Amino acid sequence: MKVKKILISQPEPADLEKSPYRNLIQKHKVELTFFKFFEIVGISASDFRKTRIHIGDYTAIIFNSKNSIDHFFRMLKDLRETVSEDMKYFCSTEAIALYLQNYIQYRKRKVFFGNQYFSDLVEVIGKHRDEKFLFPCSDEKQTEYTKALDKAKIKYTKAPMYTSAPRDLTRFNIDEYDVIALFSPIGVRSLVKSFPDIKDHHILIAAFGTSTHAALKENGIKLNIAAPTQSAPSMAMALENYIMGKEQDNVIASKSDAKHGIKSTITTANKRTKPVIANKEVYKHRMEEKKAQAAARRAARAAEKAKLAAASDKSPKEKGE
Repeated sequence: MKVKKILISQPEPADLEKSPYRNLIQKHKVELTFFKFFEIVGISASDFRKTRIHIGDYTAIIFNSKNSIDHFFRMLKDLRETVSEDMKYFCSTEAIALYLQNYIQYRKRKVFFGNQYFSDLVEVIGKHRDEKFLFPCSDEKQTEYTKALDKAKIKYTKAPMYTSAPRDLTRFNIDEYDVIALFSPIGVRSLVKSFPDIKDHHILIAAFGTSTHAALKENGIKLNIAAPTQSAPSMAMALENYIMGKEQDNVIASKSDAKHGIKSTITTANKRTKPVIANKEVYKHRMEEKKAQAAARRAARAAEKAKLAAASDKSPKEKGE
């Protein structure tokens, strides 16, 4: 099946030219539509109080997403609470750690982060077992993150601060698309809610993560393009491999999946993790550097394009000379 249009259940990247989807657009001439299939709704302070969780009782916070950071500090404000300057923060990736600096006002607070997978962060957390951990998260009963923490026997308190609500997708004529790319169980639920007969449509389904794969199976929906795999660690690469007719290899399962009988085909990187000092100025400087680099690349491409255009405009006589 030739793929011409893909509906991707995520917000559009800030810069498509340097996003993983660049090849799909430029090389394979695929039209991409980005739309987040769900919205995040914060839990009210009054409802949070019913959990009897007192944030000040904890010495360390675990963050697995930007949403968890946003709603943690929103909840602090709504509850009129503050946290100690000695609080430690454990973030799933360096990008999450950098985002955290939008909220931290002090210059010397330790922030720890993993490399790529949440299981990497769990290994770091395991070295700080004496801390009292709070995990701001969604109201889902169990996720791959809580499974990983439970398996590692980390003592933590789950603190639901937001919930995921499906969005109305009926604005889309899904029969116009060849592929729908999904990234989470809530994305699957949104799709099924808007299109209960999705199984009857001749659309390829791509999905990232074993929890998303499981949600598709529960709803009786066939998975056509799976990610991550050893040859395609990202959704963009999995889609490109399919378009190029490459055979799919085994799905990479997270370490926490071993508890549930899902074998991982490769092990996650065991690189050394390191603490960073949260500094908003450093974050801004890094972002400015990245923007400058992107602008330089765009300028170089434009100059090369202009050079080629000028060369093509030369007369045959000039070319002969």
